[in-house]
Amino acid sequence: MADTNGKPGQTGPDSEGEQLKPFRIQLAERINRLPQYVLARVNALLHQKRRSGQDVIDLGMGNPSDPPQDLVIDKLAEAARDPDNHGYTHATGILNLRREIAAKYFKKYGVHLDPETEALVSLGSKDAFSHLVLALVGPGDTAIVPAPSYPAHVYAVILAGGNVMPFEIADPSKYLSEIAAACEHMYPKPKLVVANFPHNPSAVTIEKDFWIELVKLSRRYGFMVISDSAYADLGFDGYVPPSFLAAAGSKEVGVELTTMSKGYNMAGWRVGFCCGNSEMIRALATTKAYYDYGMFKPIQIAAIMALRHTDAAVEAQAKVYQGRRDVLCQGLRRLGWNITEPRAGMFVWAKVPKVYLAKTDTMGFAMKLLEEANVAVSPGSGFGQTGEGYLRLALVENENRLRQAVRQIGRCLGQVSDAEAEPAVVAPSA
Repeated sequence: MADTNGKPGQTGPDSEGEQLKPFRIQLAERINRLPQYVLARVNALLHQKRRSGQDVIDLGMGNPSDPPQDLVIDKLAEAARDPDNHGYTHATGILNLRREIAAKYFKKYGVHLDPETEALVSLGSKDAFSHLVLALVGPGDTAIVPAPSYPAHVYAVILAGGNVMPFEIADPSKYLSEIAAACEHMYPKPKLVVANFPHNPSAVTIEKDFWIELVKLSRRYGFMVISDSAYADLGFDGYVPPSFLAAAGSKEVGVELTTMSKGYNMAGWRVGFCCGNSEMIRALATTKAYYDYGMFKPIQIAAIMALRHTDAAVEAQAKVYQGRRDVLCQGLRRLGWNITEPRAGMFVWAKVPKVYLAKTDTMGFAMKLLEEANVAVSPGSGFGQTGEGYLRLALVENENRLRQAVRQIGRCLGQVSDAEAEPAVVAPSA
């Protein structure tokens, strides 16, 4: 609200002497349906501490700290110097990049994709998910999503006017059973099912049989499927996350989202893909055409080089994350935490020992670690009620920084000697 002098909260006469009423900004109801961002308190204190010069170890956001390969950066610079590469590009991405992602799917999973109709380039997988949901879901439609929930999986549906039905994902077979039960008893039946493996935040993984059963359920009950496979490049100990599109009949019922953010260390480049059902791809392309003109062409050209020439680097990067996982999990075990090592992804989903939650909740505990230990983590409650009691810790710092984070957490919790020792036996959980 402002008067004619621009002072907020005041009213006054206009140039003709007419008394003006306070001006009110009226937001759309879809915005009012969004809650306050749960992690805002953590981020605000993190930035405040860093502005004051404190060294905060940030394990809160899954933001890769390693750079892409030099040849990818060099190709970006070379392409950016070409004056022909600075115009608008098609919202679906250049054909050669779509061909390259199709080639990767064939090489890695044996999946055949038509780059013309079954592959689309997006500004990251989150962009593809949000715009695809906008094309598929409307008022009265219901989407089943995994819980704890990556926020975009919930709020993209809400922003599209749909309803969200969260089912726990800790046991993937139970997730399938609950989907079937909902389809049997609900009317109208759920229109969309979201699956996210390796799962963010809990790092739950599956075998290929899960996708086979989900496709069968989809065909039986008529719901569409979106597989968010953002962490598929980061498998550990020989585990390779299976692709939804490798399941027979998958392209008839859904799509899969992938990204170059993690394995290729190109998070800020915002290169993602949506592949699979041609009709869903066409719907996403239609939505995107009204919102953007596609990404900067030199980025797409550099992404082609990354897909074509850096397989070994992606495998090496997965081993880097595996090493960080080992350091962090071993360190937390020495503090008495009962930790399950993830088989894939870039997060450790850590159950907080009950002793530390006797007088506070997970958010309060996360704030304590930030305030007293200078270690930022994501409280599980930021991913819904089923996340309460857990912390999500991102494997984005190097091994030495992770060891330091464990030491600082140990001091904060009064366990300095335990944190810095190397016992032969893993301590039980508190």
